[in-house]
Amino acid sequence: MQTHEVFNQVPPLNSINFFEADQVLKDLLAKQDTKWGLERLNKYGALMGQAEWIKKGFVANKQHPVFHSHDAYGHRIDEIEFHPAYHELMAIATKYEIPALPWKQPRKGAHLIRMALSYLHTQVEAGTGCPLTMTFSSVPPLKRHFPLASEWLPKILNQQYDPSNKPYFEKTGLTIGMAMTEKQGGTDVRANTTQARPINKRGIGEAYELTGHKWFCSAPMCDGFLTLAQTEQGLSCFLFPRWRPDGTKNTFRIQRLKDKLGNRSNASSEIEFEGAFAWLMGAEGKGVPTIIEMVGLTRYDCMIGSSALIRRGLSEVINHISHRKVMGKLLVNQPLMQNVVADLCLESEAALAMTYRAALCLERTDQEEEQLLMRLLMPIGKYWITKRATFFLAEAMECLGGNGYVEDSLLPRLFREAPVNAIWEGSGNVQCLDVLRAIQKTPPVLTVYLKELDSAKGNNLLFDTYLAQLQQQISSLITQPFQARNSTERLAKAMQAAQLIKLGNQLVADAFCTARLNPANSLMFGTLPTSIDCKRIIERNKLR
Repeated sequence: MQTHEVFNQVPPLNSINFFEADQVLKDLLAKQDTKWGLERLNKYGALMGQAEWIKKGFVANKQHPVFHSHDAYGHRIDEIEFHPAYHELMAIATKYEIPALPWKQPRKGAHLIRMALSYLHTQVEAGTGCPLTMTFSSVPPLKRHFPLASEWLPKILNQQYDPSNKPYFEKTGLTIGMAMTEKQGGTDVRANTTQARPINKRGIGEAYELTGHKWFCSAPMCDGFLTLAQTEQGLSCFLFPRWRPDGTKNTFRIQRLKDKLGNRSNASSEIEFEGAFAWLMGAEGKGVPTIIEMVGLTRYDCMIGSSALIRRGLSEVINHISHRKVMGKLLVNQPLMQNVVADLCLESEAALAMTYRAALCLERTDQEEEQLLMRLLMPIGKYWITKRATFFLAEAMECLGGNGYVEDSLLPRLFREAPVNAIWEGSGNVQCLDVLRAIQKTPPVLTVYLKELDSAKGNNLLFDTYLAQLQQQISSLITQPFQARNSTERLAKAMQAAQLIKLGNQLVADAFCTARLNPANSLMFGTLPTSIDCKRIIERNKLR
């Protein structure tokens, strides 16, 4: 029955190259030696923009992972069944080396190319990012602390995704997970009670048995996991495989899958160890410093992931307002909507610029100042960008109105996904207290951070004033845990402004400083002053 004509509807955002159409991302990469990776990005952007791959992201999140504890004959199997779309997304990301590129090709620009690949992938499906980032971030600690790394690393880095449930030495490709938190401790891993006992002798690379539990173990179908357990010397780091070296199933049990708000395509589980086989990584009692190498990189990937969620939400908004009419006029031409969306554009550009600066730190591992900067930039960026993402996506959803609130839209999935990056790998308070801890333990990190900010002076009066006030007050702020969020936010906004200034787009940099560095400004998006050219900012961020 036909009761009405369907019109004034927005076409889906697909059949587009998410890389080639993203001028902001291309401008960033053009600042560095990345030409060698642009063809790879162009191909991946074209794939991720196809309706076929976008649909896989939807399906992988609607058909949730299913846990099978036993087979039909009563044998314990601890197996997770995923929709095929999940495996296809994992396979394409592995083929394009999202978990491996900088480690396989340690050349200039590798971390930037990998950042961009992950940024594109997350805009289609974020749940697969969990095993991808854990695999990526496991490589440095495995190289440094695991004597058997030569058996594992070739299969971690070889572009082969192998989802089969069998011993690691029989597989073509391996993925790595992590299991840190326990019921009684959560973030406080030093409260962990899981015990580790040497099987024959103690020492790095030796075999131990683990007994205890983990309250969160994400991606439990990975082939090996970094975990923490107590030894006689204190909290220590271990790699435990799904299958023992003798080919038998390891004795850890998946208890159940977590029923999460978002991140639905990814399985997160509770597990228990019952004399589970594991190898000691690093020295006994040095578990936190050993595993923190992995955690630092996963925090960085939270910055990439949240920046990507922001970008994809922004793209949906701009697509919507460019086609939708209200009162006979396109939304993109209506002044108040221009104000809101231009403000969202500034947030997106600032998030990516800060993430880009973190990637440069990873590029420059031979420079001491860059490593000091990274020590502070990671927790500051992780705190601020992941926090802003949820607020951002709520506003983006509202821009689409009711069409953005229903599950046919991408916005609900993006919105549900956003909080996980703020919670995983240390929630907001943990990051802010880590900022204070880093400054107090290693004072040069603040000196280097302020030097980076100082390098942007002389281009914007608002920024110069904001920086002067920050430098004057920071010494008192950093000694007060009660004010840790305040000081972290101010350091974050200053860094975003500095990077936008240094990147050279005066329109965006001046607008951001005006919008974010004036204490009299509103907390809401869409309160930009009339001096800002909203139309040009929106046009710059439109996928085309």
